[in-house]
Amino acid sequence: MNVVQPFRVSRTYTQSLVAPPDLVFPLLCPVREADWIPGWDPLLVVSTSGVAEPDCVFVTAASPADSIWYVTRHEPAAGYVEMIKVTPGVTACRLTIRLRRTTEGCEADVSYLHTSLGPLGDDFVRGFTEASYVRAMQQWEARLNHYLVHDSAPVDTTP
Repeated sequence: MNVVQPFRVSRTYTQSLVAPPDLVFPLLCPVREADWIPGWDPLLVVSTSGVAEPDCVFVTAASPADSIWYVTRHEPAAGYVEMIKVTPGVTACRLTIRLRRTTEGCEADVSYLHTSLGPLGDDFVRGFTEASYVRAMQQWEARLNHYLVHDSAPVDTTP
């Protein structure tokens, strides 16, 4: 048995969204994310309802191995979703999103906790800086708000 101390990093960012939680929550889904994230295309979604739900599993392309996501909590009334993402040989990750109603729409507390599973994961965790996380969350926030306002995904200008 090989028991080691975890090498991990946790980041949280609060997004300001222009719609109430009941309109935002359904978009936090492996199927519905394709509506607002240009190029989002999971390889596989295993779901009884066809969208996010408790025990939904989906697979996304990643290197050196595809990532497996498992929805562990899906609570629409509470505006809360939790997923576990495992990229074999790289990281195990817990993603939580909690929505809170505001006068302008809602806030989303988005937290990622990445734990390294080896040397590739060590590199990933070291590179998961606060600055890189904030940039990624701001891009996510802008894409989601664009969709909420225009009912279409923004044009992806990323090279």
